[in-house]
Amino acid sequence: MRIEKCYFCSTNVYPGHGSAFVRNDAKVFRFCTSKCHKNFRMKRNPRKVRWTKAFRKAAGKEMTVDSTIDFEKRRNVPIRYDRNLVQTTIKAMKRIGEIKARRERAFYKNRMATAKAKQRAHRQKALEKAKASVKLHEPMAVEEDALKVKERIKVPSKSKSSLVQGGGRSMDMEVD
Repeated sequence: MRIEKCYFCSTNVYPGHGSAFVRNDAKVFRFCTSKCHKNFRMKRNPRKVRWTKAFRKAAGKEMTVDSTIDFEKRRNVPIRYDRNLVQTTIKAMKRIGEIKARRERAFYKNRMATAKAKQRAHRQKALEKAKASVKLHEPMAVEEDALKVKERIKVPSKSKSSLVQGGGRSMDMEVD
């Protein structure tokens, strides 16, 4: 079973899936979905489209230099079937998958650590910039008149009947 790679996004295209475009010079382009095919027809560059593997590798989001990646390369040399060889190959593929996953986790951790450090530095720089933009002034001399306590003005309080609505009228109602 031959698993092809999508020409645009580099995902796996299994037999019976996807579509193929054959150019006049007999070059075959395989696509996993119509989305990839349409982007190819629009002449978009996969390195500039954010969801493709080519973009991720170009932007440093994906591992590019690792020996485990070399095992995914396509080999066109036919080899005579040998049961022992197939068994060892399958074992090696599993082991390589484990190693690759471990290395990818370490790569991700390192990438996130550097991103966090950059974010901290950026935040610190913005804080310093904000502090520099604020100028502290010494308090102005306070006049002695302002320190004197102002005398309170006494206003005669109103009667209870004037506070209640309709209380000032001459009616025979008691207000509590």
